[in-house]
Amino acid sequence: MKEKTLGSVAGIPVVLAVIVAFLLATWGIVGPVIGQLPGWTLVPAIVVIAVGIFVLCGVYMVEPNQAAVLSLFGKYAGTVKDNGLRWNNPFYAKKKISLRVRNFESGRLKVNELDGSPIEIAAVIVWQVNDASEAVYNVDDYESFVHIQSEAALRAMATSHPYDQHEDDQISLRSHPAEISEQLKRHLDERLTQAGVDVIEARISHLAYAPEIAQAMLQRQQANAVIAARTRIVSGAVGMVEMALTELEKNGTVKLDEERRAAMVSNLLVVLCGDRGTQPIVNAGSLY
Repeated sequence: MKEKTLGSVAGIPVVLAVIVAFLLATWGIVGPVIGQLPGWTLVPAIVVIAVGIFVLCGVYMVEPNQAAVLSLFGKYAGTVKDNGLRWNNPFYAKKKISLRVRNFESGRLKVNELDGSPIEIAAVIVWQVNDASEAVYNVDDYESFVHIQSEAALRAMATSHPYDQHEDDQISLRSHPAEISEQLKRHLDERLTQAGVDVIEARISHLAYAPEIAQAMLQRQQANAVIAARTRIVSGAVGMVEMALTELEKNGTVKLDEERRAAMVSNLLVVLCGDRGTQPIVNAGSLY
């Protein structure tokens, strides 16, 4: 049910008019008692008071960033967003909805990521109602609907991506926070649009392996880091050895046969790739 705007009357003039009517009606009741007015004025005075009370039932207040959804005998009449004291048909039923920006943090959910490893994940959702009529009539409780659907979208998103990146073009939960937040927001928009809710921002607030596998995953991450570091060290060392041999041959500093070149390459790789400082042995005799 799409929202439609309904006009309203300023409430302050209506209240002032009712107060004046009450004062006149009070005089209409007191006047006959003290002999100032004829007795027949009692009936109009009572009618005026009853009508005034009925009119006051149509007065309501709309605060900033708030909307009033009005219905007449179960049929949607329209939405009033004018701030201040307003007046409409007293027969209208009024439901006030906040249009302010709200946020909440989901609980820590335990789910299995794409590779099957159990993880803990939570998200912060920033949202607001942009269609008050849909929030009232399309769902039973729109706030509960937002919370439940947010957790469902977070679970679905977490199971469709791995925790860590295993391929260059793969999006993972830990290494691509911006892409993951954008996907989560898109999933939430698809789920919450029928409730008249607009998701402003959705981002991961907590992400970790489940406690039972956290230590094993930490060891795997450390092993991957060591392998990556070693790969880079070896690649750099090979480049440095090639550069050293090229410079020696170009300058003619020393002539090496294949056996001596292999020995030199081996020694340089040991020096460059070793974990600890090497202890060189100086050959004070002949090269051969």
